[in-house]
Amino acid sequence: MKKRAIVLLSGGIDSATTLAVAKNQGFQVSALTFNYGQRHAQEIESAGKIVKAMKVKGHRIIKINLREIGGSALTDEIEVPRDRPIGAGIPVTYVPARNTIFLSYALAWAEVLDTGDIFIGANAIDYSGYPDCRPEYLSAFEKMANLATRAAVEGKKFKLHAPLINLTKAEIIRKGLSLRVDYSLTHSCYDPLPGGNPCGRCDSCRLRRKGFREVGIKDPLAYEV
Repeated sequence: MKKRAIVLLSGGIDSATTLAVAKNQGFQVSALTFNYGQRHAQEIESAGKIVKAMKVKGHRIIKINLREIGGSALTDEIEVPRDRPIGAGIPVTYVPARNTIFLSYALAWAEVLDTGDIFIGANAIDYSGYPDCRPEYLSAFEKMANLATRAAVEGKKFKLHAPLINLTKAEIIRKGLSLRVDYSLTHSCYDPLPGGNPCGRCDSCRLRRKGFREVGIKDPLAYEV
């Protein structure tokens, strides 16, 4: 029997690569995706395509409504910034406590599935500056998980895996290509154009395009700008 793991899967480059890494490490993976009231459903659709392509048997899509809280350009009537200097403070696309909420669901499911391994595609190199993508945050969550659950109290420790945490976007793409990730199935844009194509100008699009340029290959997605 393979060891089981939960993988947070948003449908983007990082989470798709993380899923491939977990499978390559020999885990039987179960993917967890959230419909949280984000601006569009394309990333959820991408997650479904990715699990099908990677032959993942367990995939849950959990619906929660973070629009009831708002406070982010992804969950509120706030314009998504374009062409801003990346790294100039925490952008309005930060969703308050999002990774804490998502990881808490993953932790609960991991306890039910009797697994101690959770994978997240957090990255602290080529990223927008979100505080819940930093190594110190992930370490703190892992410590909390091992204090707050019956499984841990009874001796089953939890491990939070962030295999991409110190990689550039180009290094992530190279790793994914070596594991045969089909990046044409992924979606990264915060605010796609009416026809569905990525805007090419939000932080996520720009980091993605930068990664492919540095690898020296064409991004399989079509940009209008």
